Amino acid sequence: MMTIQCVRSANSVHVGSPGKGLRSTLLVVLFLLNGGFSLTGSSHVFAEETPGMVAEKPTEGFSVKTENGWMVPYDVLIPETEVRFRMVPIPAGEYLMGSPDSEAGRASSEGPQRRVSVEPFWMAECEVTWEQYKLFMNLYRSFKEFQSLNQRVVTDTNRIDAITAPTPLYEPDFTFEYGEEPQQAAVSITQYSAKQYTKWISGITGHQFRLPTEAEWEYACRAETTTAWFFGDDPALLKEYANYAYDGSPHGALAVRQKKPNPWGLYDIHGNAAEWVLDGFAPYKPSDKPLNAAADWVRSDKPYPRVVRGGSWEFSAAECRSAARLGSNDLSWKEYDPNRPRSPWWFTTDPARGVGFRLIRPLKTVDREAMEEFWKIDCEDTQYDVEDRLNEGRGVLGLVDKELPAAIKALSK
Repeated sequence: MMTIQCVRSANSVHVGSPGKGLRSTLLVVLFLLNGGFSLTGSSHVFAEETPGMVAEKPTEGFSVKTENGWMVPYDVLIPETEVRFRMVPIPAGEYLMGSPDSEAGRASSEGPQRRVSVEPFWMAECEVTWEQYKLFMNLYRSFKEFQSLNQRVVTDTNRIDAITAPTPLYEPDFTFEYGEEPQQAAVSITQYSAKQYTKWISGITGHQFRLPTEAEWEYACRAETTTAWFFGDDPALLKEYANYAYDGSPHGALAVRQKKPNPWGLYDIHGNAAEWVLDGFAPYKPSDKPLNAAADWVRSDKPYPRVVRGGSWEFSAAECRSAARLGSNDLSWKEYDPNRPRSPWWFTTDPARGVGFRLIRPLKTVDREAMEEFWKIDCEDTQYDVEDRLNEGRGVLGLVDKELPAAIKALSK
């Protein structure tokens, strides 16, 4: 069997083959016409056709070996904008989730420890920023315009591909009290809104983004460490890696990437903004065999408590540990919300004004029905709150697909 190795760089395609002349030329043409396929007796999509995958190990930087190539860091350009964010590879592995009884600052909810198996994924190197999140916020106005023009109509058939965008803030100065600079982490966000964001970014890019499970988050945070923080057990060092509550610490989320990253290139995984995961908050259950991080997460049909990880600028060093968990509370976190029912998209009350999120994209893709498990409304209370606003005209549904960015751009012409 003849194997032809093709490597695509930014502006060219390099082909190595035992043949020469016309034969080699034809093979190059076939490669280009097939959009980057390799020929090894049968055609299959080449590694570099998948964002963040290359065929050969890079000579520099962190990379993760897989059966089909090497996972590498890559940038995602949000279509029809100049806004980018970086995804970094997280290798497969197995680890002990939770904290030992001997760990200082440990809470009982962090045990018993259990072994977890993790499949590879990419994780955003930083929390979602206001620069990124405000593009999502602006969908509200665009969806309203589509609605008035009877364009991109949501029907029973295509409703599965629709999302709601956050309603305009009733008091922006209050939400943005700690800042809204483009590179600051976006905060005050409910888990429902974070999941809608992941569905939006998936729809317009064609790739499967979602929130991490709690097990995936802790695994990425630890980066093969077993200490209280990924850098060790000495809280005095935390200032180098995290924006958290200490004497003289800034009040509010910093611009991302101001502190040192963890060994896998993740910034602000301790502190700055606390981060949503998919799980409902529940006691850990011991298991005789390793749990699957992507499958064995805690589903919940209650609005709260849901799990928040990593701690924020308001949290102590102990509350920012790798194993530390926080359960949400919609009643207290929406205490100052004047809406009735309260907003499904926004929190108003500390500590929730320090809650944000970051994205992951698993290497292993799943079918559309399976992805809906990560995006859907999973509780009656949230469903009611959303439908109430839609029925009153305060909320709006819109379709998310690859055509959406261009359709929004056309509205302004």
